Amino acid sequence: MKKYLASLFDATANKLEYLKNKSVILSVPNQKGHGDLSTNIAMLLTKELKKNPREIATEIIDNLDYDSSIIEKIEIAGPGFINFSFSIKFLSKIIFEIDEAKSDFGKSKKHVGKRANVEFVSANPTGPLTVGHGRNAIIGDTVANLLQWIGYDVDREYYFNNAGRQMRVLGQSVQLRYKELLGEIVDFTDEYYQGEYIKEIAQLLVDEHGDKLLNEDDESIFKSKAEKEIFKEIETTLEHLDIKMNNFFNEQTLYDDGKIDAVLKEFKDKNLSYKKDDALWLKLTELGNEQDKVIVKSTGEPTYRLPDIAYHITKFNRGYNLIIDVFGSDHNATFPDVKAGIQALGYDAEKVDVLIYQFVTIIEKGEVVKMSTRKANYITLDELTEAVGKDVVRYFFNMRSLSSHLNFDIDLAKKQSEENPVFYLQYAHARISSILRMTDEQKMNSSFDNLELLSTEAEINLMKMLHQFKDEVYYSAVNYEPHRIANYLEELATSFHKFYTDCRILGTEKKLAEARIALAKSTQTVIKNGLSILGVSAPDRM
Repeated sequence: MKKYLASLFDATANKLEYLKNKSVILSVPNQKGHGDLSTNIAMLLTKELKKNPREIATEIIDNLDYDSSIIEKIEIAGPGFINFSFSIKFLSKIIFEIDEAKSDFGKSKKHVGKRANVEFVSANPTGPLTVGHGRNAIIGDTVANLLQWIGYDVDREYYFNNAGRQMRVLGQSVQLRYKELLGEIVDFTDEYYQGEYIKEIAQLLVDEHGDKLLNEDDESIFKSKAEKEIFKEIETTLEHLDIKMNNFFNEQTLYDDGKIDAVLKEFKDKNLSYKKDDALWLKLTELGNEQDKVIVKSTGEPTYRLPDIAYHITKFNRGYNLIIDVFGSDHNATFPDVKAGIQALGYDAEKVDVLIYQFVTIIEKGEVVKMSTRKANYITLDELTEAVGKDVVRYFFNMRSLSSHLNFDIDLAKKQSEENPVFYLQYAHARISSILRMTDEQKMNSSFDNLELLSTEAEINLMKMLHQFKDEVYYSAVNYEPHRIANYLEELATSFHKFYTDCRILGTEKKLAEARIALAKSTQTVIKNGLSILGVSAPDRM
């Protein structure tokens, strides 16, 4: 619908000079009876043209060369809104379009030929993925799905660091548990990782080496074993959620390959770094930020900024047109430094989009579940998936905007009722499958011959919802808003259930029944396509 109206306004700009190069925003009116699409362009032009907006709206309408078989009615409402109502003939064409495209309906080729890198999860291998990592994982994978739907070739990337203090402590934790399993008394303080997984890794070393490692002074063999086993578990956890990474990028390679040194040299050559208090500082104030920041501490250890800048340069060098980082809100104040550093080295930082999401609170029996990773008082992502299922985990982590704090209600997630939005959507899909099985038994088929018979309010509203899907996919993708797809699907399911209640298929005159079967099938396709973007299954039976 929007595409057709956009073409009309482009054509009209040849007659009305003031419409040239103007962005005409078309939106679905909040109130029924105000048309199918509306624009406030006449009001936006009032100041420029020094005319009453209703007068401008009338002039625009008079110059629109529209097809009356497509647009049934155009009205001016309120101070100067232009409201468009489409004909049933036009609205019903969406059913044929959906049937033609099937699982590809909603996809766009707008960004074909472009490559995107979506970096997400990126937890260091110090323990299993927890629900704290879950939202990051699901958002990242769903954004990658959305970008693929609009044409991008997408690489999913996991960035990690297997060096540094955290990993040393991990190795020491396993080493102490190893000694403990072999009968030594150890002092296992709170600074060490407390989880049961540490004991399990230590037991593997006992099984492989017996007591041969008791006198090992270096924790490296313990750290190496822990990293290997934890990463194996992380990959398995992601697979349980249908997430498959294309790349695993280790921060250590930036040092080994000389990329850190190369960045330091460039900053020095560009006179963007200086020594102060035995530390190396980056002149971020010269790059537009509020204050300079340390990139190498007085100890010689780099701050996060330096490897992150070097890492992002590898993404540019790998030829990505779009680079996306998914971070929790604790990174909110840090990424501007990295983008400034990238820009200073001659790379287009506008190609880097950082998605910041708010954290998750787990609610069970009406109470907040308190968690601490170091003390091993947490719910793993695997435990959550096992408790409520993959579909629910993926949907719940997607159903709120990134900027909203998410309360994950375990009790609601387990409910097999319409209160649970996942059940509600899957039930709509399964209900349509049930209808199609019954109509098939009675030798009733879908038909596109008499779609103009779909004239009730419920049928028209359902067709209008189907028309919105392409736009929802595109704008969800370019704005990185997976929750828009969830919200849209819930509205679509509500429209379908209303149609199901008001519009009988079985026992209805054949031509009308066949048209309604076609409408039901197209609705099922869109529900399934939308759920597939979110990574949620669409069962035929519940």
